[in-house]
Amino acid sequence: MPLAIQAKLLRVLQERQFYPLGSEKLVEVDVRVITATNRNLVEQVRLGLFREDLYYRIHVIPILLPPLRERKEDIPPLVDLFIQQFGAKTGKEIRGLTPQAMQKVMLYDWPGNVRELENVIEYAVAMGENDHITEDLILGPRGAVSLDKLQPLKAAKDSFEKSYLSYLLQTCKGNVSEAARLAGKYRSDFYALLRKHHLTPDAFKQPG
Repeated sequence: MPLAIQAKLLRVLQERQFYPLGSEKLVEVDVRVITATNRNLVEQVRLGLFREDLYYRIHVIPILLPPLRERKEDIPPLVDLFIQQFGAKTGKEIRGLTPQAMQKVMLYDWPGNVRELENVIEYAVAMGENDHITEDLILGPRGAVSLDKLQPLKAAKDSFEKSYLSYLLQTCKGNVSEAARLAGKYRSDFYALLRKHHLTPDAFKQPG
């Protein structure tokens, strides 16, 4: 937002009134404002690109949303949501991703965040011909991991394992027997993995 517009917005927020474009009639307003940015506003203020007074005016209840690569536990439920949405739109009954496809999704950094993930799943649902989305439908360079962002092997394995278990439990609506069967594990071994990652099956059960 240009600095001139920032000044006008600040005036509206402070005085709660403004003149509509082309009008001489003052309009009173009582609004709540939600703002969003992909910039570091503190840095923008330091550089003189964002008004400090406007920053403090809107910085009342900040909600910091980390990029998707830093909250990969959110990926499985997002994938499930998008599959339901696009499956309903296309009339396809898709149950989820194959383990190989999910691994590819979990290892990718998603620089485009949720919107990029949504686009990938929309494409996969549209092009898929089976009840599970396969690895080849997760497009092109997606799923490639840049060498400078690689985690140590154990950390990467633990991260994927927890996300994969969460995905299974969500897909099976908390049914441990079914989730263990899909994972190719004995129930006792599956429960051990759940305890390792502090996952509770009841949290994935749906009412009714």
